[in-house]
Amino acid sequence: METSMKSGTTTIGMKCKDGVLLASESKAGMGNIITNKEVQKVFQIDDRIGVTIAGLVSDAQQLVNMLKAEINLYKLESGEEMRVDAVASLLSNIMYARRLFPYLTQMVVGGVDKEGTKLFSFDPTGSKMEEEYVSTGSGSPFVYGILEKDFKKAMSMQEGKELTKQAIKSAAGRDMASGGEKIWIAEITSKGFRLNKDKIK
Repeated sequence: METSMKSGTTTIGMKCKDGVLLASESKAGMGNIITNKEVQKVFQIDDRIGVTIAGLVSDAQQLVNMLKAEINLYKLESGEEMRVDAVASLLSNIMYARRLFPYLTQMVVGGVDKEGTKLFSFDPTGSKMEEEYVSTGSGSPFVYGILEKDFKKAMSMQEGKELTKQAIKSAAGRDMASGGEKIWIAEITSKGFRLNKDKIK
C-alpha cells in the first residue's frame, strides 16, 4: 500500500511592526519513516508574499504552483501587483471548489502591499481567517502555549524572530511529527522577501 509523504509540521505566521514572519521546522515523513530533515515548508509566491504549508506535501505543492501561476498571469494582464487579500481570496476559492474532496493541507498566506501587512490562515475546505499570529500543523498546540503568553502587537522583526524560534524549538522538542535539523524563517517587508535557515538547537 502506497504511503504519501506527509509533513506533521509546525508552522508559524506572525505580524510584526515592519512586516510579516513566516516560519516552520523541517521534518517530513512517510508513516514512521523520516524521509527528509531539511524539507522546505515556507515558499515565496510573489515579490512580497509568502506561504507556509502543513499536511500532504503533494497537495500543498500543487496549491503553491497554482498560486504562482495565477499571480504571474494577473501581473501580465493587469500590469499591477496582486494584493495580499486578493491572493488569500484566490486560495480560498481554489480550496473551496474541492471541498467535497479537499486538499489535505493547511496553509498560511502573509505579505506586505500598499494597504499594509496582512496574514491569513486556511483550513482544508478554504475557510479564510485574518490573523495577528497563527500556527498550523501537529506542533501548533505547543506553539500557541508560547505565542499566547509572549506575543505583542507591533513587535520588531528581531523580537518576532526570537519568539518564533523559541516556539518552534518547543514544538520540535514535544511533537513527534515536528523537528528536523533546520528552522526556515521568511522575513517579508516592503523591501521584499528574504528566506533564511537556522539550526534547531
